[in-house]
Amino acid sequence: MGFLFRTAFWFSLVLLLLPLGTGPDGENSVSPLQAIFAAREAVGDIAGICERKPEVCETGKAAMQTIGVRARESARIAYEALDQQFGQPDTATRTGSVPATDDEPAMAVPTPTPAPAPAN
Repeated sequence: MGFLFRTAFWFSLVLLLLPLGTGPDGENSVSPLQAIFAAREAVGDIAGICERKPEVCETGKAAMQTIGVRARESARIAYEALDQQFGQPDTATRTGSVPATDDEPAMAVPTPTPAPAPAN
């Protein structure tokens, strides 16, 4: 929901900044500077809403918690569905690797030897 408000805010700000003709008289035009100051005041007013109406912030907090729980549950359901479809190992495909048998030991990777110090 907050994303929609931010998108609408920035979209309206862009529309105010675009130099479009407002009509023959141009009497309802707002300058970009006035739009920026108005937007700044609006953001300040929205930020202070928790002080004026704490029940609005409590309801918003509860709504965000509910959305978070639903998102986690949806992700769990999607994970389980994908795991059921793609989670089984593919035994039909063979790779080029050959496992070591008990007769022959696995190849050991040699450790690099340090380079000798240069003589001065």
